[in-house]
Formats: sequence, C-alpha cells, structure tokens
Amino acid sequence: MPVSTTPLPETRHSLGAKRRRVRRIRLAGLTGTVATAAVLCTGLVTGVASGSAFGLPTAAGTPSALTTALDVVAPGQTATAKSDFTVTDASGDRVSVHAGSAVSRSTANTVATIALASGKHAAAEASGKVNASELQTSLASLAGYQKLDADTVLARADATQDAAADVTTATEKVEKRAAAKAAAARKAAQAAAAKAKQEKADAIRQAAANTPAGAKATAQALMSSQYGWGSDQFSCLVSLWTKESGWNYQAYNASGATGIPQALPGSKMASVSSDWATNATTQVIWGLGYISASYGTPCAAWAHSQSVNWY
Repeated sequence: MPVSTTPLPETRHSLGAKRRRVRRIRLAGLTGTVATAAVLCTGLVTGVASGSAFGLPTAAGTPSALTTALDVVAPGQTATAKSDFTVTDASGDRVSVHAGSAVSRSTANTVATIALASGKHAAAEASGKVNASELQTSLASLAGYQKLDADTVLARADATQDAAADVTTATEKVEKRAAAKAAAARKAAQAAAAKAKQEKADAIRQAAANTPAGAKATAQALMSSQYGWGSDQFSCLVSLWTKESGWNYQAYNASGATGIPQALPGSKMASVSSDWATNATTQVIWGLGYISASYGTPCAAWAHSQSVNWY
C-alpha cells in the first residue's frame, strides 16, 4: 500500500520549532574578511542602540562586508554566501548566532570587546541616576570571555547590549526630567529676580514721591490733568498744605487729622487706596478730591483756612 505524501497539518509545536530554525545562523568557515568587518563596525556588529550582536545594514546603498558576501533574499529565507557560509535572516534587521555555529575566536572576542565597551559606558552614564544592576551582572558574565566558547560569548554579548540599551533609555528619561526640572527652577528664579528688581524700583520711586518735593510734583501734575487748575491754584495749594502738614505724609495731629491733607480721620483716605498711611500720592489724590468737592478750588480752600484756621 503506498505511503501517503500529503503533509500533516502544522501544530503549534511544529510552528515554534520552525520559527526557531529560521532564527538560527550558521557560519561555516568564517573568513578573515568578515572578522575584519566586525572590527570596523561595517554592519557585522550593530551599535548599542539596536542591542543585537549582529545586524544587516540599515542605510540603502551601503552594503557591509557581510551583505556583500551574500545573495540578497527576502526576510525569513536562507541566503547562500558567495564564500563558504550561509546566513538565515530572521527579521530583516537582526540575525542571531546560536549553539552549533562555527564562529571564529577572533569574531567572538571582537563582539565581546564592543559589548563590554558599550555596556561600561552605559553603566557610567547611569551612575546615580538609574538602577543598572542587571547590566552590571551582564558585564560580569563577560569577564574572562577569552576562556569561554564562542557561542557563549556571543549570547552573553547580545544580552549585555540589550541591557545597555535599556539602561541608556532609562538614563535619558531621568536626564530629561532633571533638565526640565532645572529649566523650571531657572525660570522661577528669573521671575523672582525680576519681581524683586521691580519691587526695588517701585520702592525707590515711592520713596522719592513721599518727599515733600515729590508730593508737590505729584500734586501739580494731577491738579492740572484732572482738574484743569493752573499755577495760581498750585500756589494756593502749596500754601494750604504747608500750613496743614508741611507736605509730610507722616504728619499726625492730636485731633486725629492725618497726612499731607490732614484728613480727619485719616482712614477716610482708604476710599482711594489701602496704602493711605504710607503713600503720599494716595493722600494727594484724596486731598485734591476733597478740595474740589468742598471748595471748588485750592485758592478757595486756602482763603477759608486763612479765615477760620481750618479747611
């Protein structure tokens, strides 16, 4: 009875085994040319970012020594080398070396050297920032790699580069957060400095405005712009408030009259601003409004003061 040649349906187990076979690379009689390509990082060995021990070139039109030796085939297929070895590409940008590959000692040593260098650099950058214990363990596993078989070296180098990539990514995140925090602190410090500078300038201006000369200058400007009073009215105002307070914003009478205009009580001036006790300008504004409402002009207020000794 003839044996059926109908293929059996693939099971999960057989599919897994098939995928594992596809991921295997067999290098038979690796030549010195390919080993040299690894040292020069021409595509045989990838950088820290990819984390793989070997990789095909990613830049179009830039073939490495390894790909030059191969016939280009689709991912997942086996490429026949132009020399005496074969390569199976598992994912299009990463190939793996497993037990049973014929890898030269010099290639394994080169891969280990690169993995150690990149791993130590990543660990140094991570110091004090992130936990690099897994990376340190991987680095320790490569100690004395010269005494390990080539396949073991490649596997440990691959793990070390993966760990280095993870640590580098974590370190960059920490550094970005720290940079953002530092930038926010600088911005806050600059804002505080600007505020302090403004407050200092305001204090200087206020101190000048609180002098008798400053208060007179403020009064002359306001009575002209707000009430249309000229120099004759300003002369009367000077006489009036010189008699009342000497243009001293801190003047206080036993009766309770306060400030340059001698408001009674002084708290009346709060209708202009809450700083009435310390700001000559607030007192001048209130006083001019009081004169306008009660007497019409400063000269009328001054005449009343001369007549009855108050206004």
